Amino acid sequence: MSKKVILSTAYLAPIQYYTKLLKYDEVFIEKHENFIKQSYRNRCKIYGANGELSLSIPVKKISLKTKIKDLLIDYDTNWQKMHWKSIESAYRSSPFFEFYEDDLKPFYEKKYKFLLDFNSEIQNVILEYLDFEINLKFTDKYYNVLTEEFDDFREQIHPKKKENDVDFIKVEYTQVFQEKYGFIPNLSIIDLLFNEGPNATELLRYL
Repeated sequence: MSKKVILSTAYLAPIQYYTKLLKYDEVFIEKHENFIKQSYRNRCKIYGANGELSLSIPVKKISLKTKIKDLLIDYDTNWQKMHWKSIESAYRSSPFFEFYEDDLKPFYEKKYKFLLDFNSEIQNVILEYLDFEINLKFTDKYYNVLTEEFDDFREQIHPKKKENDVDFIKVEYTQVFQEKYGFIPNLSIIDLLFNEGPNATELLRYL
């Protein structure tokens, strides 16, 4: 029987998120849920010079209940410049930053209208780096109660839930500022890519 999973959209999703992409035959990205604040839908965590750093994409508040597919990115502040500057500062000295920067930097120059489009397109680039062949689809409706054929991680993979997933094994790799603050697990996938390069895919298979 085909194994299916539903995940939320995510901005440079954490490593835990990408381990799910490897374990399922079919992956559905939620398109019809209402936007949830303070989640990975519009934020990621990287390893900066002062430790863990959260980067959040500002969004326009249309109403109390805005579907994720309709959520607009807010450009009142130059968040793209700030995010890229933070990423560059954090990873410029990492072994593989220069191999990926030319593909990623344009995402911080082009202005996307919808958060879902931005997340999806940058995720596609990441999947190419990882050489993942994923049967990835968007949901056609909101699944309030899922049947047994689906596993649901829309709420389980969350910045405030550290130890919720027994399937996630914390395998250490070398991080840029590890000597200062120690190893920080489950950061954005770019932390793994910039530090491990092509080896990132093999590491994900062990997680």
